Amino acid sequence: MIQIQTNSAENTIKLGEMLAAHLKPGDVVAFIGDLAAGKTTMIKGICQILGTKRPAESPTYTLVNEYEGVVPVYHIDCYREHHIEGWLEIGIEEYFFGHGITLVEWADQIEELLPENTIIILIDQDFNNENYRKIKIKANKNIETELIKIKEF
Repeated sequence: MIQIQTNSAENTIKLGEMLAAHLKPGDVVAFIGDLAAGKTTMIKGICQILGTKRPAESPTYTLVNEYEGVVPVYHIDCYREHHIEGWLEIGIEEYFFGHGITLVEWADQIEELLPENTIIILIDQDFNNENYRKIKIKANKNIETELIKIKEF
């Protein structure tokens, strides 16, 4: 696991862009953090690099946003629906094992459903500095090796 610090929303987006450069179809990225921690902000950067035709926005009420891009991007939000049975009925496994890249906000709500090789992003905010984020990333060695060079923006 590596740790990177960002000091602005723009830098959190930039980190998402850097991560996106290493994602491939079939990857699942799980985002864990408090409300307003920066999960959707980082996802915006990922979607920009993956060339989605519309900007990322939180799917809190729709549960899943599907974006067309270089590869399909599935943006899932587990904030409102955190019952495993509900996600199984929706067919979440089709997203996890499909041909796109799946980005899951509030992933800790469905941790037991996440595939074994899921990339984990933990975002902690400092309530004394609204722009500061400490972001921990657990991914395969190739991704960690590339991102560890950053450390801080």
